[in-house]
Amino acid sequence: MAVDTKKVDEIIAGYEKSEESLLAILQDFQREFNYVPEEGMEKLSELFGVPASKIYAMGTFYKALSLEPTGRHTCKVCTGTACHLKGASNVVDVIGRQLKIRPGETTKDMRFTLQTVNCVGACALAPVVVVDDKDYYEGASPQNILKNLKNYK
Repeated sequence: MAVDTKKVDEIIAGYEKSEESLLAILQDFQREFNYVPEEGMEKLSELFGVPASKIYAMGTFYKALSLEPTGRHTCKVCTGTACHLKGASNVVDVIGRQLKIRPGETTKDMRFTLQTVNCVGACALAPVVVVDDKDYYEGASPQNILKNLKNYK
């Protein structure tokens, strides 16, 4: 996947060249490209004089960052205790079969990434599916979540 290096440069240019800016820049890469591209990490290492291994470590440590391209939409299924007891594993299985991916994978058309998360803090609404960190589907059943996912292009 080719990365727009001009956009990488624009993002970096918006920050002070200090180690304190690294995480914010990585987060901007994630928002812009739906992952943290290797080209961006290499450029940061070169411009900031920080070992590439340190930047890579940040990219792998923070759950909000991905070093692999992710889909335009992220579908997170809560698998915490309350959601698990209310059928979250069935929801994960049905979504995975429909999208032809497993948790942690992205569809071939780069439309969806499916993830399981330990808790979204909405136990009373279990099971819960969160799309793009903003749309919460409470009491999610395989049927209603598949219907809702059709609305994401």
